[in-house]
Amino acid sequence: MRSTRATKAPRALTVAGSDSSGGAGLQADLATFAALGVFGASAVTAVTVQDTRRVRAVHVMPPSVVAAQVETVLEDLGASAVKTGVLCNRAIVEAVARVLAASRARNLVIDPVIRSTSGAELLDRAGLKALCDSLLPLARVVTPNLSEASALAGIEVVDLESGAEAARLILRLGPGTVVITGGHLSGDPVDVVADRRGVRRLAGRRIGHGAHGTGCVFSAAIAAHLARGRGIDEAVGGAKRFVQDRLRRAVRLGAGQRLLDLRAGPTASRASRR
Repeated sequence: MRSTRATKAPRALTVAGSDSSGGAGLQADLATFAALGVFGASAVTAVTVQDTRRVRAVHVMPPSVVAAQVETVLEDLGASAVKTGVLCNRAIVEAVARVLAASRARNLVIDPVIRSTSGAELLDRAGLKALCDSLLPLARVVTPNLSEASALAGIEVVDLESGAEAARLILRLGPGTVVITGGHLSGDPVDVVADRRGVRRLAGRRIGHGAHGTGCVFSAAIAAHLARGRGIDEAVGGAKRFVQDRLRRAVRLGAGQRLLDLRAGPTASRASRR
């Protein structure tokens, strides 16, 4: 029997909900990791019943089970980066934060999912406060969209100017970098990036159609690039290019939103050679 041995291959852990449509959540995270040459592991926070149109039901996992998954993966496989998505409630947020803090997890990327596009609540108010208090201070990057940035900062984010102010306020909560995604702005999707160096804008080009799971894939791609040793600017820029590339190839498989094409292709091949 051939023996196995540990390698230094980049690996990332996603702590997120399962999406039965495969377009978002941990399924999309794992596909993104693989497309960018990173081995992916997962900890399930919730099982959602959803399709390309809406979330139909959410079954929340016990916090102890979520924490045990995270702890077990980190103890055995380790993780070059960790990404969080749907966390549901205060108990899960605090359980995950305790494990990540104790393990000194590196390159934590937080996608602060509060509601689905169809309006289903995925993080309650107490959970949001816990995320601000216990998880954001551990994060290297947090990637809210406009509505999530509004909830985190406590101000309404409607344009690039209010986005810049919100980014500064969120930065005070402890993350190393804040990236407010501009996909819901009118015109081209310009992201607002804030860190200790100040606030800047990351330009993008409107593709012409949206897709299910773009926020999940963006944060997962940042985590993948960080796992591969990239710096923040390269990771964020590479993630934006990855999403735009896959958005151009989005497919309509169901009756609702398109799905990003996350199958291995030229983008993955180029990433694996770097």
